[in-house]
Amino acid sequence: MPKKRVLLLSEGFGAGHTQAAHALSIGLRMLSPDIQTRVLELGSFLHPTLARWVFTAFRKTVTTQPKLYGLVYRSQYKKSLNRFTQLALHRIFYAQTAEIINQLRPDTIVCTHPFPNAVISRLKRAGLNVPLCTVITDYDAHGTWLSSEVNKYLVSTADVKEKLVGRGIRSDAIRVTGIPVHPNFWEPHNRDELRTRFGLKAMPTVLIMGGGWGMMNTEEFMKYFTEWRDKIQLVICLGNNEKAFATLSEDKRFQHENIRLMGFTNEIDKWMDVSDLLITKPGGMTCTEGLAKGIPMLFYKPIPGQEEENLQYFIQHRLGEQITSGATIDHWLRLLVERYPEVRKRRALLARQRIRPYNPTDCSQAIMEILNQ
Repeated sequence: MPKKRVLLLSEGFGAGHTQAAHALSIGLRMLSPDIQTRVLELGSFLHPTLARWVFTAFRKTVTTQPKLYGLVYRSQYKKSLNRFTQLALHRIFYAQTAEIINQLRPDTIVCTHPFPNAVISRLKRAGLNVPLCTVITDYDAHGTWLSSEVNKYLVSTADVKEKLVGRGIRSDAIRVTGIPVHPNFWEPHNRDELRTRFGLKAMPTVLIMGGGWGMMNTEEFMKYFTEWRDKIQLVICLGNNEKAFATLSEDKRFQHENIRLMGFTNEIDKWMDVSDLLITKPGGMTCTEGLAKGIPMLFYKPIPGQEEENLQYFIQHRLGEQITSGATIDHWLRLLVERYPEVRKRRALLARQRIRPYNPTDCSQAIMEILNQ
């Protein structure tokens, strides 16, 4: 019996979309050895030079002109991709994507970003007869995700499902599965062993993510943390931002035995296990990973748009707190220093509850059901 093939398509606008695709790929293969998966960032695969330029321009716009990005996001909130964008995607991707599908012959296509979702939807309108499953990787539902050609939407919460239904999507075409994360985020690791492996001290530890998007460029933000460096262990993840890494490495305030600077790592799950507090921008994937690990979260300057919606969800459900001033940081760091056992108990409680009414394999299982129909 031939193996079932699943093609997972994403784009590189932030790492979360592709991380979700890889998490699904692993989850599907764990559920069944008779499934073959392939993950592609469509733009990077077909046009690597152009994609690199577009992603760089996008990141620069988001970090330097967030209000402009937010204005565009809100103006298109209830709309599908505009005709110009659809035409551009058609010209750039349409024929080559059709050829990829002809070569790989997938039984199901899963999209974790609106752009490949739009491309596959157009191919389906032209006659492609392959089920299309769309995984929305935020705690909101922007109009660019919507297409009548999607056979099944997998969404993070019941609230997102209600938004889709309100925009005309059939209720039976939507399933609340949660955002898929790598199985490692559901597996506990031995904290003492990790401390030894990473060369960390047995003291309160704060993991800071988002440096790759300029989070650590704020003087006030850096000041508050370096003032606590004798009492708090700081792990700062800067992703692929080599410029930020070099800048902080040369800053004497960060040349301290209790401060660890890191570039990109595939072991964020382990760094979360060894940390007591996560400070991050509220991206959908990072928030979900933190939720899976049950780590208290502080959210720093959400990008107007989907990050604001993610922030509101996590605050409303008491799963995190927004940094409104340096006082918020001081409050939490003081808690870690002065009432560390209480913070550890809260962390353990969150880890047990997980606050989620669904199983971490739900998303992969939903795709399995589509394959078996």
